[in-house]
Amino acid sequence: MDQQDLQGLSVAHFAEGCFWCSEEIFQSVRGVKAVINGYSGGKEPNPTYEEVSDGKTGHAESVEVYYDPKEVSFETLVKVFFASQDPTTPSRQGPDAGSQYRSIAFYDTPEQQAFIGSYIKQLDASGQYDAPIVTEVMPFVKFWKAEEYHQNYAEDNPNNPYIQGVSKPRFERFKAKMPDVLK
Repeated sequence: MDQQDLQGLSVAHFAEGCFWCSEEIFQSVRGVKAVINGYSGGKEPNPTYEEVSDGKTGHAESVEVYYDPKEVSFETLVKVFFASQDPTTPSRQGPDAGSQYRSIAFYDTPEQQAFIGSYIKQLDASGQYDAPIVTEVMPFVKFWKAEEYHQNYAEDNPNNPYIQGVSKPRFERFKAKMPDVLK
């Protein structure tokens, strides 16, 4: 979708490990119109994949999710975010380790911040996880779009070993947890 098609949509930002995995998950959610891979949560301007991969920029691999709030709520996207990762592992998702793979729920308003905080408390109290949730809750500041070859990666590279061994199994686990939100 081009920028004009995205006008009028709401935007949310999440970091939950490899953005190739996150992109496929959020793209499958009804009401999500576009997902862009990139970097957020750090201070370095114009970061590159190589710089972020070194773990020195403070950025995490992130997704920018464009959605129609008449079809899906921010609250549902937060639930998708938690259902599609392990939020108890600091700076790690599956085989990917480093601060660039940490879990971050970004917020734009005090209401979003409050919802994320209360949902984390609810999940921690549920006993669903063996360890406490370590997801960072941060105000959204800036999103840097990743290089073009990272966009639509799982769709464009279905036979990539990482996609086959990590992304697809993670996507299948998510689909089993939240089938009611799928397109």
